[in-house]
Amino acid sequence: MAIPDVLRAQSEDGTPDSAAPTETAGTAGATGTTAATGTAETTGATGPTGTAGATRATAPAPPSEDPEDPLTRVYTCLLARDPAQPPAHSADLAAELELPLSRVESAVSALLDMGLLRRTPERAVLPVAPDEAVQRTLGPLEREMRARRQHMERTREQLMAFMPLYESHLLRLTHLRQAEYVELLTDLRAVREAITELGRTCEREVMTAQPGGGRRAEVLEEAVARDEELLRRGVRMRVLYQHTARFSSGTCAYVERIGRLGAQVRTLDDEFMRMLVFDRSTAVIPVPDDPHAAVLVREPHVVAFMVGAYERLWLEALPFETEWDRQTIMDISDELKQTIVRLLTEGLTDAAIARRLGLSVRSCRRHVADVMAALGAESRFQAGYLLAQQEREQPGP
Repeated sequence: MAIPDVLRAQSEDGTPDSAAPTETAGTAGATGTTAATGTAETTGATGPTGTAGATRATAPAPPSEDPEDPLTRVYTCLLARDPAQPPAHSADLAAELELPLSRVESAVSALLDMGLLRRTPERAVLPVAPDEAVQRTLGPLEREMRARRQHMERTREQLMAFMPLYESHLLRLTHLRQAEYVELLTDLRAVREAITELGRTCEREVMTAQPGGGRRAEVLEEAVARDEELLRRGVRMRVLYQHTARFSSGTCAYVERIGRLGAQVRTLDDEFMRMLVFDRSTAVIPVPDDPHAAVLVREPHVVAFMVGAYERLWLEALPFETEWDRQTIMDISDELKQTIVRLLTEGLTDAAIARRLGLSVRSCRRHVADVMAALGAESRFQAGYLLAQQEREQPGP
């Protein structure tokens, strides 16, 4: 039993010193307040009596320095008792303190929950030093908190050990999504097979943009069967060429065949991006510097952008007439010549202009010579200047 202060407070004849209990009571009350404050939240879990659950709902008032406080009075009374006397019961304390038994029992229960009292086998109560009460009451809680912190650290380490796997999964998923949206085909055979499959599954519309002038006979032969099958299934088809494609007999024959089945073909003077768009959901575009490769694009926003660009080109283009209309051919020839001069004044070489307009270099030079002779220009730059002056002098509509 840890009550050495009580023994020191007694006089030599065994009679309690009247001042000693008062000082001890004050100390106990103040210390008890600290103990009660530290344990009020845990009494429901650590209280040794059956009242722990009730304490969790409404915690008893902690002991204070008020000597009339029931907890203070009960604790002080027990400290002041002669150790030689039998331990006190609640009824004994009620009689000594002249308090109702119910109030004493409530105070005893609260002090037991705080660890400031302990019961004997005979159900009597004895005081416990506050520091011992702190150790007994808060010690298990502190050990539990340490154990929980250790458990948290171990759990965190176990969970974070899976992070490399998850990051690898995200990386793999990103690659899969990229492959789903963008697919690079580096083999010409794979490109042709992909286009054939896209044509086979196409249901509504195909948009084609083929710059570069007239197309090769083997390419047209491969395309015509596939395109006719699409058109017979009711798929809408639009095709864009450059003006120079009109002077290719093979291209004209191809256009005539698909035109009979409802395909629409138009031409533009300048170069544009080569593309195929199927059902406005999948596009096929070339790979720069690799004529045998292509990229399949399924990303919706990118495809929508390409469709918008195609629609703008389509509005500017002229219908491809398979009948040889002399006036139309002359107009197109004049438009080509004006484009050639404009590109010359911008500094492009004959080879670059020819490649851009789908012409041979020889044809490009012949057009340049015709324009310069018609304008009376001695240089290409002068031809561009004179042509621009003519356009400014033309009356407006």
